[in-house]
Amino acid sequence: MLTKFCATVAKLCLMLAVALLIILILCVQWQVFGRYVLNDTPTWAENLALLLVLFVTAFGVAVGVRDAGHIGLESLVVLLPEKWQRRIEFLIHGLVGLFGALMVKGGWLWANAKWGEKKPMLPVPDGIDYVPIIIAGALIVLFSIEHLVALARGQEVVPAWN
Repeated sequence: MLTKFCATVAKLCLMLAVALLIILILCVQWQVFGRYVLNDTPTWAENLALLLVLFVTAFGVAVGVRDAGHIGLESLVVLLPEKWQRRIEFLIHGLVGLFGALMVKGGWLWANAKWGEKKPMLPVPDGIDYVPIIIAGALIVLFSIEHLVALARGQEVVPAWN
């Protein structure tokens, strides 16, 4: 049940990241069109594009953790005996989950600290820049737990795009 839930969340994250990426591309195109054709640069476009990059990256990073697309030293781990390979995998997923939890905590602290300030050129709080860190961290914790449960059961997590 956890795997099915996580797979659904990962697919939704991928779809949302693609939709936001399309909006990002349109936003940048509008900025270029405004600057060079209309001779009137839309000032909000650059700030919105930067904000969208943060959200696209957050969703992509989280799905990358679920699909084991993060940086790893598998070539060294496979040289170890099977018993140690499993222990190292538990350690890796545990540390990745801990990192996700630290992302949530740090992102929450920064978002709260900056929420009262307004973002220039956009009608949103400045703290919104840290919301993607919170989202990505929470998803990383969830997906790390999924990997730990799968390891305990002797199963593998199937990537979201399958």
